[in-house]
Amino acid sequence: MVYYTYLLVSEKDKKWYTGCTNNLKRRIAEHNASDKYPMMFRKPFKLIYYEACSNSKDAFAREKYLKSGMGKRYLKNRLKNFMQNSSGALPR
Repeated sequence: MVYYTYLLVSEKDKKWYTGCTNNLKRRIAEHNASDKYPMMFRKPFKLIYYEACSNSKDAFAREKYLKSGMGKRYLKNRLKNFMQNSSGALPR
């Protein structure tokens, strides 16, 4: 089974959300349909980046890394063009 580590951007406040799932389309739809705090105030979300892994352990380790300071720096460099063209906020 394939697992995905993904990055969404809120089209409302431009903040980023990093997560992990084995069904990317379903998970994005769940985020956009969520009535739970704080997601309900930040939707709609748009997928801007994802990575595929062959197992859940690697995918969750990658998610943890991308949420770290070094991982956010990696994403900032990786998505430099996106941020320049769409006013995407830097990850915190």
